[in-house]
Amino acid sequence: MTEKIRIVLVKRGNMSEAELARRIGIAPQNLNRKMNRDNFTESDLIKIATALNCTFEAGFRFDDTGEIV
Repeated sequence: MTEKIRIVLVKRGNMSEAELARRIGIAPQNLNRKMNRDNFTESDLIKIATALNCTFEAGFRFDDTGEIV
């Protein structure tokens, strides 16, 4: 997930991780730790998506039927 976040930061005009941290209301050090460990909750990802003017989507898709849960 960290790699995807970094890609979106670049696509959003090379936004810094510090700016993203400010926008989601956490210390840059805390965001850096989450990024280094690739340890995000679904709530974190929703906040990040909102701050980056994106939509976070998560789910499961059955390979045999294509059904999304």
